[in-house]
Amino acid sequence: MIKREDDGIWIVLQETIACHHEELFMCLTTPAGLSRWLPVAARVDLRTGGEIVLGWDEKFARTTTIAILDYDAGGRITWDWQVARHDTHAPVYWVVEPSVEQGCRVEMRQGPFHEEVESLVDMAAEAESWRWRLCNLRSVLEVALDMRKVRPL
Repeated sequence: MIKREDDGIWIVLQETIACHHEELFMCLTTPAGLSRWLPVAARVDLRTGGEIVLGWDEKFARTTTIAILDYDAGGRITWDWQVARHDTHAPVYWVVEPSVEQGCRVEMRQGPFHEEVESLVDMAAEAESWRWRLCNLRSVLEVALDMRKVRPL
């Protein structure tokens, strides 16, 4: 979903996942959890001001380093995410909450994006990519199927 707010335009994705909320939060905050659905390998300095290094190969020859802008062990973490082709930073805000009847809910917000055409094109690409990644996270946690092996992004 795309939302217009006072400070710009945001990507807002929500998913209910049939797993314990702590397991899902570990998938956003630990090397083992991240490598289940996003990179091949990861290193994490889990604290506000720390970093997450996403390794796109096992030897960390290709990496993406993201700063942790905010961290709350109760289910919130904010990544400083660089948008694909540009030196534009659009943080990714994650919130994981228990849902007694269905497991847990995760919300991902990214933004703000501006209304210039180039920014909106970047936002569309980010939204498509994050939707696929969030579906993969759900698939990994609910049925142990990593879609990266079947249909890479």
